[in-house]
Amino acid sequence: MAEELLLLGACEQARLIETRAISPLELVRGALDRIERYDGRLRAYITLCAEQALAQARAAEAEISAGRYRGPLHGLPFGVKDQLHAAGVRTTLGSRATGAGVEGDEACCIARLKRAGAILLGKENLHEFGKGGTQDFPFGQPRNPWNPNYTPAGSSSGSGIAPAAGFSSFSLGEDTGGSVRSPAAADGIVGLRPTFGRVSRHGGVMYGWTADTIGPLARRVEDVALVLGAIAGHDPSDPLSTDAPIPDYRAALTPSLHGLRLGVVREMAFPPGVHPDVRAALERALEVLRRLGAQIEEVSAPLAQYAVPLQLLTSDVDIAAMMLEKWLRPHWQALDVGTRQRLGAAALVPAAVYARANRARVLVRREVLAACARHDALLAPTSLNPPGPIDAVRETVTSRQDMQQKVILRRIGTYPFSMANVPALAGPMGFSQAGLPLSLQIAAKPFAETTVLRVAHAYECYTEWHTRHPDLEKTLAAAT
Repeated sequence: MAEELLLLGACEQARLIETRAISPLELVRGALDRIERYDGRLRAYITLCAEQALAQARAAEAEISAGRYRGPLHGLPFGVKDQLHAAGVRTTLGSRATGAGVEGDEACCIARLKRAGAILLGKENLHEFGKGGTQDFPFGQPRNPWNPNYTPAGSSSGSGIAPAAGFSSFSLGEDTGGSVRSPAAADGIVGLRPTFGRVSRHGGVMYGWTADTIGPLARRVEDVALVLGAIAGHDPSDPLSTDAPIPDYRAALTPSLHGLRLGVVREMAFPPGVHPDVRAALERALEVLRRLGAQIEEVSAPLAQYAVPLQLLTSDVDIAAMMLEKWLRPHWQALDVGTRQRLGAAALVPAAVYARANRARVLVRREVLAACARHDALLAPTSLNPPGPIDAVRETVTSRQDMQQKVILRRIGTYPFSMANVPALAGPMGFSQAGLPLSLQIAAKPFAETTVLRVAHAYECYTEWHTRHPDLEKTLAAAT
């Protein structure tokens, strides 16, 4: 299959399948061929379900030919972060400690996609246990498709690489503090962290009980809206999932922003240390949004600067507490040094500090929600720096400066919205002078995904960043 077809948006591919211009079998074969050709270097996948995917593609083709078209997801290939259980496929959690894999019920979101006719290609690479900071990846170092010497970000690394590289129509990732949005930003695609509770987490290994969310990554905003509509909704197996009505997310997409009031969060957009390429791209993006009819103003959320340490003192402690007896103690030596350092430290946080940090989290959340109440959406860069060289951005913290650059500054763009548990989307905003993707982040009040998607779609319609794709043949050859 031609590269151009594999890099179309998922909704565009769906329209071609519906009209029988292409078949699900052609699309799946094309994706598998592309994975075989390039993924030995990019390492997006841990486990491929090639034969199973081909069989499902043949079945989808037969159904469509017989007039039983299930809808726009029918026949589209997708991958999932290897933190989500899928029937008949091992779950490694990106760890040596899990051996042959861990077992669990198939994730509700995967089951819903399958019922809609989507085809699972495989499980995607990730930071160990989906928590970031991995130094040595057991299943190969994930690499940025725009330049394999640079980071694809994490922790849903493979879930960002796959759609960007044309390996799948879309992916599912998991986001605690930015693990969907950061890979989307680094790889030049769209990634959405839904409102906490909007998507069932049943069937996922979710140690961050009050922060983890499952969200889609794809090449277009409309694709993300399509996938969210399929996976959203109450699930009796997840007591924290909501029964709030599910709107038609795609119907909310319009090219105009007239009447919308958007707030640029000063502390997240212009803190000391923001890269000049990011700042310049954000200024250009704001001008585009103004031309689309939006009213834009700066808003201050001074407590946002504390979101990173507060989340490390709370969510990391929650995760360490749940992992302590099952993984940290019995498998200490098998765990990556990054996991040991991060979660080992979290396990030592005193209860009094944890309790005070949780109270402080409420103050940050209140401040973000107040800003959301005054504005239809909030804006900030997803990352304050372009993707960096893999060796340079490893979280080896040996000084106060390392802590500021490698931990705080890297996360300040995403953690405040995670702490507030509001929907937040990362989408392409241009490229750095080195040719690496930059990303605009859009957030809104709880369950206002329609607004987030509307703003992102309008901006996408007025810009051409989403039309650019990495030339894998050229970039991989240059990096060899």
